[in-house]
Amino acid sequence: MTLIATLVSSPANPQVSVARVAQATALLGSNGHRILNPGVAVEMDVGHDIDPAEAERRLRETFADVALDLAVLPADDRAKRLLVADMDSTMIGQECIDELAAYAGLKEHVAAITERAMRGEIAFEPALRERVALLKGLPISIVDEVLAERITLTPGGIELIRTMRANGAYCALVSGGFTVFTSRIRAMIGFNEDRSNTLLTEAGHLIGEVADPILGKEAKLASLIELRDRLALPHSATIAIGDGANDLAMIEESGLGIAYHAKPKVAAEARVRIDHSDLTAVLYFQGFAVGEFVRG
Repeated sequence: MTLIATLVSSPANPQVSVARVAQATALLGSNGHRILNPGVAVEMDVGHDIDPAEAERRLRETFADVALDLAVLPADDRAKRLLVADMDSTMIGQECIDELAAYAGLKEHVAAITERAMRGEIAFEPALRERVALLKGLPISIVDEVLAERITLTPGGIELIRTMRANGAYCALVSGGFTVFTSRIRAMIGFNEDRSNTLLTEAGHLIGEVADPILGKEAKLASLIELRDRLALPHSATIAIGDGANDLAMIEESGLGIAYHAKPKVAAEARVRIDHSDLTAVLYFQGFAVGEFVRG
């Protein structure tokens, strides 16, 4: 099995120097390399006598103090045909429920619960109900203000989704958050569809409840499997990205599971983790060069 090692750094902090590329090719017994983005990303083949775990160990040990993300993956079937992504703290930089809570003067309290749920310290579903109950009485119109003033798209997200779709992939935004946000974020970034939870309202105000059934860890996993089967794709053709404990099942089930700036438990268990780069790293890991990116 031919392996490809990919090294990626943040475009804002390029770390893929000529010297480091030479160092990596020597470590891996590589026959050559391909620059995907000068200073930012490179890929190279791995010597046939080196297995993936050993190749990754060598790279991580050598570049432990460098702000580099890396992956050692099979050369075959690199470009995936189904992507399932989390929204909060993955495709956007915030947790929407925390930003809603700010308007009730409860952001710090709600954010602490969110953090524990995302770390897997407490169950997601009851934690969501507890947080939503604290939002009772807020006007639903506040969502427009939150989106306009508090939510930012994660760098590289538009390029990731639009490039994959241009190359025939199906992209789904699957979130434990709320439809009032995912429907807008889906349109902004370019996903094919979104799935999430529904906040219940009455007379234009939140009633502090979320509709059943709650989309949590198992529902995210089920969405990945359903979409994979519907599209008649093999396991290897799928990719899942997230940051929290409720993303871990779909990450582990996908052909390429990626922990994006994730909580420790998720980063430790995902096949690939991105700690330094933006979402364009997901394209580099699939073999796309910067000149092939589809932008906004």
